[in-house]
Amino acid sequence: MTLAVVGIAGLVLVISFLMTLYLCSPNSWFYRLDHPNERSLHSIITPRTGGLAIVASLLIGLAAFFVLGWACGTRCGAGVLGNKLLWIVAMALLVGSISFLDDMIGLSAGLRFVVHIFAAVGIVAGAGLVIDTIAVPTAGLARLGWVGFPFTVLFLIWMTNLYNFMDGMDGFAGGMSVVGFGFMAIAAWAAGGYGIATLSLLIAAASSGFLFLNVPPARVFMGDVGSTTLGFLAGALAVLGVADKLFDIWVPVLIFSPFGVDATVTLLRRLTRGQRVWRPHREHYYQRLVLAGWGHQKTVLSEYVLMIAAGLSALIYARAGAQARLGILIAWSCLYFLIACGIQRIIGHRRRFDDTAAATPEVNRHNSIQT
Repeated sequence: MTLAVVGIAGLVLVISFLMTLYLCSPNSWFYRLDHPNERSLHSIITPRTGGLAIVASLLIGLAAFFVLGWACGTRCGAGVLGNKLLWIVAMALLVGSISFLDDMIGLSAGLRFVVHIFAAVGIVAGAGLVIDTIAVPTAGLARLGWVGFPFTVLFLIWMTNLYNFMDGMDGFAGGMSVVGFGFMAIAAWAAGGYGIATLSLLIAAASSGFLFLNVPPARVFMGDVGSTTLGFLAGALAVLGVADKLFDIWVPVLIFSPFGVDATVTLLRRLTRGQRVWRPHREHYYQRLVLAGWGHQKTVLSEYVLMIAAGLSALIYARAGAQARLGILIAWSCLYFLIACGIQRIIGHRRRFDDTAAATPEVNRHNSIQT
């Protein structure tokens, strides 16, 4: 069974790569271009529907998995995925469909947000998945009671949109999907959640095929159809893992923290300034690093290191005692604070350099006049 799943994952990777290659071509039926503007980081017009390859190859992989299930019974196929995971896939397709229409013809933010709410409520009410407790290492479980319903809905909506917010640099969202869902698969498999592990592995494989053509310099972007679908799946699988007692909420939060921390801190910073948080901007930490002179490649490679470290620490957290878990959470909180301070220093140094460079011609001109 394990070898069969790995084989299907390999098939998904190849299909995703070939589909992404097709979507790069002007001859593609779904060819749409992303034009650079004052709020984007890229300077070259680039196709933006590559996420369709991730979604389509994932569906093909699931279909192959079900075909395999007919041969081996409930040990695989629908027997392993279960109704809750199938419900998650259905709601993810709803989010992906509205996002694909937005990529193709453009839709209002309000309409898309309503669909996100509907899909999130579908997971909570339809599949019965609720985060009803939050683990507090060394202190026990904090029970949410009736607050669990709206909290879970907000969590799913936030995960859906933060992925979209963070999809602004070559190889970034694709890399987070490969690493994030890869570690999610390992964590779920170790806890006996074979359905979550299987779906996570297929998502990581589909993202890998796309990533080959998305690393700097990117030949294609995933667009909303990719980013929002992946964000919703990350949130929904996290909720399912918590609801099934496979791990507590801090495991997926740690895994996806390179996205979650940047997006959340940036949102809060913009809120305190009274800015319109739904408007496009270039104030995320990764965007500011690129603009400070690091460029796409150096920044994304640094983010990959951070992703892998976060994923490994999540696996350690899942098997650690209460005191060690608390130490891991505190250590990561301190690390992210230090990273934020470091980025501010890099930005400050760049500004001083630019100011000095801008002032130098004036100084030279003034000296030449005096002479």
